[in-house]
Amino acid sequence: MAYFAAVLARTEDGWDVSETELDDVETLADLADLAREAAQDDDSVLVFIEQEDAWFAIVRVDGEEDPRIFVSDGAAAARSSYGSVLTDELVDQAGESEFGDLDNLVAELEDGAEAEEQEDAEDGDGRGGVPVGPLGDSHLLTEFGLASEELLALSGEGAVPGDALEEIAEALGCGEVLEAVR
Repeated sequence: MAYFAAVLARTEDGWDVSETELDDVETLADLADLAREAAQDDDSVLVFIEQEDAWFAIVRVDGEEDPRIFVSDGAAAARSSYGSVLTDELVDQAGESEFGDLDNLVAELEDGAEAEEQEDAEDGDGRGGVPVGPLGDSHLLTEFGLASEELLALSGEGAVPGDALEEIAEALGCGEVLEAVR
């Protein structure tokens, strides 16, 4: 399956968007360094990653702070090389948490069927204990005008990752420039 990756750097004039290659990215630190190279001062940088028809991820880097990660489907992402870099980090963070509880990283799902799917994944159906469904920080775009609930809705069952990234870019005010690099 094909990958698409773009770096969106926040500037005083809006967002500067460029397509990027992930060939040299082996760790989250590599991805964060790639994002920081595009930053102006310590402004926010987002990295959009999409694996066609399977999942998308957003990584937010603010200066030297630890990257914040959101993955639309943890189990699907864990089966791919770039996605596993992100899901492995999220699973490691869960293991280091005070409670050691992966549920703290998985968004609460209201739909009973999705919640049941999540329970199945936690019982071992996900790759390496990575749950099916959204994983990570669903609030990472809130200050840019995209609420957690909206991000989770774009990640739900039947969502198309490419369409979801387009909608997210539109909400951020950079839909046209993202479309230009796709």
